Amino acid sequence: MDGVEILQELGLQGAAYAAPVAGGHGVGFGVDELVAPASVMKVQVALTVESLIAAGSLDGSARRLMRSDDRTYGPVGIPLMRDDVSMSVRDLVVAMLTVSDNVATDELIAVAGLDEINRTTLKIGMVRTRIASDIRTMLDEIARDLGFSDFRTLATHDPDMSGAPSEDEIRRGIAASSPMDPARGTRTTAAETVLLLQSIWTDSGAPPNACAAVRQRMAQQLTRHRIASAFGPPITVAAKSGALLGVVRNEAGVVTFPDGAAYAVAVFTRREVSISVDPGRIDAGIGRIARLLVEQLRS
Repeated sequence: MDGVEILQELGLQGAAYAAPVAGGHGVGFGVDELVAPASVMKVQVALTVESLIAAGSLDGSARRLMRSDDRTYGPVGIPLMRDDVSMSVRDLVVAMLTVSDNVATDELIAVAGLDEINRTTLKIGMVRTRIASDIRTMLDEIARDLGFSDFRTLATHDPDMSGAPSEDEIRRGIAASSPMDPARGTRTTAAETVLLLQSIWTDSGAPPNACAAVRQRMAQQLTRHRIASAFGPPITVAAKSGALLGVVRNEAGVVTFPDGAAYAVAVFTRREVSISVDPGRIDAGIGRIARLLVEQLRS
């Protein structure tokens, strides 16, 4: 069974690509198709911030205050905290890459600027990749497409109490919203995501200490049930996962073998609203696809 067949078995669409970190022939499917990266885009934010710190134009120890009454929505980390939070810029990178903290991400986007982040990826050669907005703006755009004032209003909407739209209408509206369309919203391709990882692992995309910082934090990501689930010790995986409102589920990372060989892998999946599939099965499918691609390269 190949990667396309794994997705078909799950009722999903998607794209995937893998290539040696050092460069050379790659394997995959849909490698140049635009996809919605979800939180995989946080790697680009991290690389830009760490590059600015390395260049001396940004103080990594500078503290940022995130007020409890003005935060981006998110399921983990700072969004769940009841009080104001103060953190250094460099520690916000840790929160963003290890637990995928949305508040930390938007604070770092504000610090670095979207233009600078997109310039960083363009210099690497990611000509079709673009971050269109911060996460808060993206979520609010989704909500407005569904007729809500903002995402918090959507998140607290109870059809049983408030009426339309129904849960099914909300699911369909989310999938059809402009930010979920990679032709209009934040976007990348599997091939360009692998290029990003190659540039980080070879120190060609940014100053070496900036690349090293990103590699270190990706290795500490808490999510281990996607690509990492298909590789046991002594093989190591450093990755960044991404998921968005039940529609997309992704991961990109580097798989390193004891012989020193390392492979950059990106797997992106998308579920149609009419399909019901357990997220755990999707996670396992992402791991299976990653392993198949890496085994093809090693053979």
